[in-house]
Amino acid sequence: MKILITGGAGFIGSHLADKLIQKGHIVLIVDNLSTGFKQNLNPRARFIKTDILDIKKIEKIFKKESPEIVYHLAAQIDVRKSVEDPIYDFKTNILGSSNLIQASLKHKVKKFIFSSSGGAVYGDANFFPTPESHKEWPTSPYGISKLSVDKILNYYNKTINFNYTSLRYGNVYGPRQNPHSEAGVVSTFLSKMFRGEQPMINGNGKQTRDYVYVEDVVNANILALKNFKKTGIYNVGTSQETNVNEIFSKINKNFGNKFKKVHGPVKLGEQKRSCLDYSRIEKDFGWKPKYDLESGIKQACKWFKSRCTE
Repeated sequence: MKILITGGAGFIGSHLADKLIQKGHIVLIVDNLSTGFKQNLNPRARFIKTDILDIKKIEKIFKKESPEIVYHLAAQIDVRKSVEDPIYDFKTNILGSSNLIQASLKHKVKKFIFSSSGGAVYGDANFFPTPESHKEWPTSPYGISKLSVDKILNYYNKTINFNYTSLRYGNVYGPRQNPHSEAGVVSTFLSKMFRGEQPMINGNGKQTRDYVYVEDVVNANILALKNFKKTGIYNVGTSQETNVNEIFSKINKNFGNKFKKVHGPVKLGEQKRSCLDYSRIEKDFGWKPKYDLESGIKQACKWFKSRCTE
């Protein structure tokens, strides 16, 4: 199949592109390289440097290429940046996504697979692990923007039977994650530690997240395509709640525990807890996480070591 991936030069998107090409699909990548990197691009993918906000260029790409499937991963993904500049976040994540959805509708894309957010969309939930049926109360503009796109996709599904799947990720980590532009504590800690710098834990470090390894996330995306007629929203997480202090300790073990826990101020817009119930995607797609936190961190360590010490 001919598949278009937005954000395919980024962290998750590049891994997804690799997997789809490995499976024999024709892959077209659209990325503005604001946070992605050319070195992440699979040489067998076609790359077009374009911003999803440029509706004329997006329309031109869809008209010329006629993609059958769209994986939409391009986004402003930093929660703190969204708090500092919510208008930019809304423009990129809502308007940019709307441009892609409209082009997909016009050019009869067979399925639209969206990368949403679990923790940011639910906000500070009432119970954990949190299922898809839980009321969404985002505590950041980023969460609001992701929820908005979920609602837009649902609208088109209900009114004209638009085929989509929205995957609400936990905190994804692993090789190729950009520690400078993405709000990933694992990549931030690893990058600093390999450079001999002291990492900073925001607040008391008791805030929790559901950390899911990138390969598991890619497999969820592949299954969303395989289970072609399944539409709606699915959590992609581990149902395991881990706080930042614990993450620090697990990573620090790989450095002989030489770093001390140093705490800084609480960051505005940061929620207290997040943990996702993945039972729906397990039931419908047969998906479950294969990597535990220890093994996932070891894989991330290998990659960051090669990058930070070269």
